[in-house]
Amino acid sequence: MSTAPAAGPVSRRQLLPFAALSAGYFAHIGFFNPYLPLWLQDGGYGLFAIGLMTSLQSATRLFAPYIWGWLSDHTGHRVWLLRYCASVALAVSLALWWDWGAVGLFVVLLLMFTHTSGMMPLSESVLSQLVSQGGVFDARRYGRVRLWGSLGFLLTVLAAGAWFDRHGMASFPAWTALTLLAVVASVWAMPDRRGPRHAPGTQPAIGPVLRQPVVRWFFVAAFFHILAHIFIYIFFSLYLDGLGYGKGVIGLLWAFAVVVEIGWFFTQGRWLPRISLAGWLVLAAALMALRMGVTALAGAWLWALFAAQAVHAITFAAHHSVCIALINTHFPDRLRARGQALFAVLGYGLSGVVGGLLGGLVSSRWGVGAVFWLSAASAALATWAAWRMRRWSAPFTPPAGPARSGAAG
Repeated sequence: MSTAPAAGPVSRRQLLPFAALSAGYFAHIGFFNPYLPLWLQDGGYGLFAIGLMTSLQSATRLFAPYIWGWLSDHTGHRVWLLRYCASVALAVSLALWWDWGAVGLFVVLLLMFTHTSGMMPLSESVLSQLVSQGGVFDARRYGRVRLWGSLGFLLTVLAAGAWFDRHGMASFPAWTALTLLAVVASVWAMPDRRGPRHAPGTQPAIGPVLRQPVVRWFFVAAFFHILAHIFIYIFFSLYLDGLGYGKGVIGLLWAFAVVVEIGWFFTQGRWLPRISLAGWLVLAAALMALRMGVTALAGAWLWALFAAQAVHAITFAAHHSVCIALINTHFPDRLRARGQALFAVLGYGLSGVVGGLLGGLVSSRWGVGAVFWLSAASAALATWAAWRMRRWSAPFTPPAGPARSGAAG
């Protein structure tokens, strides 16, 4: 695949709505995902219950992205679907103010995640097409839009960490409502441009694509790589809290990872051409295994944790951009939405469910630190799968440096 510059780059005005949505959505994720386990712990829930409830977000990704993608393909109302999902999620989140018990809270989180988990695949499918000209993916323009999500995450993970450290976790529902309000504002500010409707029976078959070895090994590698990250998303804050770190320090460690992530997204057009896309997947997975080993072995040393977080630029940011580029290549045109949905389902849905349940069982028996050895093992499997993928990906070249454009950011 080539990501060389194409003629007629999109304008800043076209990309700004996607930058705003990315910023709002990841501002919500930046506080919600790191501190949900601590809020649940503060509410008296045990490790297994915390693992179960936090895995709900991934569980909804097993079905929600395909439902919203199917509706988008058949109605063309992509923006209205984004507005509906954001508005319902905000309304449901208000229920977090009340104590519904374990079952009630489970239902509230299930409803909220069902409406938020399909938003990014919908947006990514449009954005990847918008920054591509004639099948050419512009990594630079994509990175300049995506970095706004990282900035939103950085802002809330730092602010929430300092706030919760000083005032406790009681205001968690208020943070949820305010950040989802930002998401609602961003999607209602998007222009309502209806996409083309796809008549029943006219969509291209996805089966032949999935039967390609390079695609199969890609999804295997993505599953195990993201599974390794799921253990961080669910258990890293609990691990640090158990080691005696304050919530401010916890937020700082999360924020540091996002800072290097932003640096990558801003400059990725310079680095991605250095090796093949499959080569980046191998490197990212190998570094992830090393990162998790250091986290498990040297968690008592703050400098070691910062060093481990520094490779987030490769293990997450580079990995994510390469995955989007590969999906753009193998799932073009009217297959793109389904390709993004499959990536969400297999990458963040199935791996999230497995990670939440397996991590909860392992941490309950051997402690939270053992989860990160499990994460290292998962990253090692991702390295093997990405290496197998390389043998089938010879026809695809790494992304070339895109031309400078008026992209957002």
